[in-house]
Amino acid sequence: MPEVGLKKWVITFTVITASLLELIDTTIVNVAIPQIQGNLGATLEDVAWLSTGYAVANVIVLPMSGWLGSRFGRKNYFLTSIIVFTIASFLCGNATSLEELVLFRILQGLAGGGLISTAQAILLETWPREDVGIATALFGLGAVVGPTVGPTIGGYILEVSDWPWIFYVNIPVGILAAYCTYTFVKATPKDGKGLPVDWWGIALLAIAVGSLQTVLEKGESEDWFATPYIIVLSVTSVLGLLLFIWRELSTSHPIVNFKIMRHRSFSIGMFTSFILGFGLYGSVFVFPVFCQNLLGFSPLQTGELLFPGGLCTIAMMPFIGMFLKKGIPAQFMATIGMFLFFVFCDMLSKSTLSSGTGQFFLPLVIRGIGMALLFVPLTTLAIQDLKGPEIGQGSGLNNMMRQLGGSFGIAALTTLIHTRQGFHRNNLLTNVNEYNPAFTDRLNGLIHTFMAKGASFLDAKLMAMKAIEGAVVKQTLLLTYSDAYWVAGMILLCSIPLLYLQKFKKNVEVPTDAH
Repeated sequence: MPEVGLKKWVITFTVITASLLELIDTTIVNVAIPQIQGNLGATLEDVAWLSTGYAVANVIVLPMSGWLGSRFGRKNYFLTSIIVFTIASFLCGNATSLEELVLFRILQGLAGGGLISTAQAILLETWPREDVGIATALFGLGAVVGPTVGPTIGGYILEVSDWPWIFYVNIPVGILAAYCTYTFVKATPKDGKGLPVDWWGIALLAIAVGSLQTVLEKGESEDWFATPYIIVLSVTSVLGLLLFIWRELSTSHPIVNFKIMRHRSFSIGMFTSFILGFGLYGSVFVFPVFCQNLLGFSPLQTGELLFPGGLCTIAMMPFIGMFLKKGIPAQFMATIGMFLFFVFCDMLSKSTLSSGTGQFFLPLVIRGIGMALLFVPLTTLAIQDLKGPEIGQGSGLNNMMRQLGGSFGIAALTTLIHTRQGFHRNNLLTNVNEYNPAFTDRLNGLIHTFMAKGASFLDAKLMAMKAIEGAVVKQTLLLTYSDAYWVAGMILLCSIPLLYLQKFKKNVEVPTDAH
């Protein structure tokens, strides 16, 4: 039965807080990587495993979370995940070597994978069936805002303290979430208790998804298929995925119930969630890199730029839930959201080297509104036909696809930036020659400037050439980032027709016996 009164809101606060713990930690560590690298004496490639290990562990557990909640009881599994995540956060802060830190980050990721989908399933049970749109909107606060505000929180902590505190801040929040879960969240039946465990399914899932996520995280830095282990992991992921699907469809007690794919809205919804992850995580990845590497912003300044858009998302979420409850089709709102995201990307693609914080405020606000219009309607469309135990399974798969979409987005945009850099540099260098009057005028002007400051002709010419090289590098990066923004926007814009292949429905009816 749905909860009422104060208890409903306490449970809502609890599950949102727990999911925020996991989602903020997906991005908060990124801003601390240089400090961790210097403190532990590690290379950048080694420190990158802090993010890779967390993401791999997270995405392995996500599709299993519905099965784990059914086997051990959703409340028990959720509470255990919070406790393990909190302990792992403490251990991360106390790590004395990179190996320890990576190990504890993997433990964090394993526990965190159980928080997101289980939190969403608990929330859907807590609210009445007619208010599921509002419940999804409230859950979306954490899912969308968490990755956005992570860099802001991380940047602020590093301004006033050291990197261990990006993990220690989780401890009081985790304790509060654990207490509220134990006290207020109702227990659910252990439907899977005593049934056989699909160990082959678990092993194949870990191999397939773990290999795929590792390829996406490390592919660009390892020059993709020029590296033998990337080739091996790519083949392993494909074969592992095919064997996993075959296993789950042929066993009587699967850990991932692929039979829910018979629901057309859910099948298409998984793909639109993938696209949402591409846009959400891809844009959060490109924008900070653009601001810090090209415009010289600090991590804290970059995080502060993202914050107003996050506030817009927070402000919009409750209204999106009410619009869904009143019968406004989710497809219409998601269409507006995708168009607004395209507008955001188009505006940023027109940035210049003189762009300041004022120029980014409006695009990021538009992005914040667009993300609110995307997350809730897309999730609602995906789960609208799921009933009973299918809700937990569907939430896990849907969240996994969003995470994988983010990993694909970051990998694809990183590769695009790398390849387009060479293209734009070659184009710009065709104008750097003695037959171009604009180049010779610029070169002579710089030589005269440096000679006026006391340099010899040869030194002045060398400094002038270096200055022109610096300008070419900056213009190359600017054009490359513009391409990345444009591609991300076009992918979402071209995905709009998929929305209208899903059922039109006023709201999602979740049976009160869902568990």
